[in-house]
Amino acid sequence: MLSADIVRLLAERLYQARKDRVQLRHFSLEHPGMTIEDGYAIQSEWVRMEIADGRSVKGRKIGLTSRAMQQASQITEPDYAPLRDGMCFATGSDLPFDRFIAPRVEVELAFVLRSPLQGPGVTIFDVLRATDYVTPALEIIDARIEQFDRDTRAPRKVFDTIADFAANAGIVVGGLPVKPDAVDLRWVGALLYKNAVIEETGVAAAVLNHPAAGVAWLANKIAPHGETLRSGDVVLGGSFTRPTSIARGDVLHADYGRLGSISMRFV
Repeated sequence: MLSADIVRLLAERLYQARKDRVQLRHFSLEHPGMTIEDGYAIQSEWVRMEIADGRSVKGRKIGLTSRAMQQASQITEPDYAPLRDGMCFATGSDLPFDRFIAPRVEVELAFVLRSPLQGPGVTIFDVLRATDYVTPALEIIDARIEQFDRDTRAPRKVFDTIADFAANAGIVVGGLPVKPDAVDLRWVGALLYKNAVIEETGVAAAVLNHPAAGVAWLANKIAPHGETLRSGDVVLGGSFTRPTSIARGDVLHADYGRLGSISMRFV
């Protein structure tokens, strides 16, 4: 485990990297003994710094929910991070490219909770009962820590990603909000277009067999730390497409069929 002083120092470096838009090298390269617990400790310290600046937490994101991504990251469970205010954008927005470092976009569903969820023992059925509505969402992910080391090209470790807010940088919501029992959420599909060309397709069952499964996992995962998912929280359930890289001027359009669509442009 890293010392409290090192955790604080690394969190400060991430806090500044977001502001300066300058990527950091892998923390796990500098600290080979780094663990998943260290990653979450750094993440939590960074959150405290943002809250001290007047920011607030509006929900959570869940990442690494697909089997392929878990195998690539050499882990056996997802990861999570907070959603800060200021990260949320409306569909149809022009997003300033200079706000990000190396943005990519993933296709997801967002759960907006009507009532709290507190583990342990939360199930998919508990999640569906507690959800006010589900809505299409695109997550903007970013890399304050390099995805690949600048010299060795080695991929970053999962500890680095967790420390880096699990790569979260923004969320765009739109389309048609639906009650969680109005459709079979497993079969919600989407086509992701970049500049009018289909880049990715997928169905929500790719998220742990059911998109609500990630929300249940999260409620149970944070319970030992005395945390709960709150009424009104927005929870990104996990991506069911691969990340799509973005450049300045790109126009993104996600077609969710009967659940409508989301569009945005990076300017």
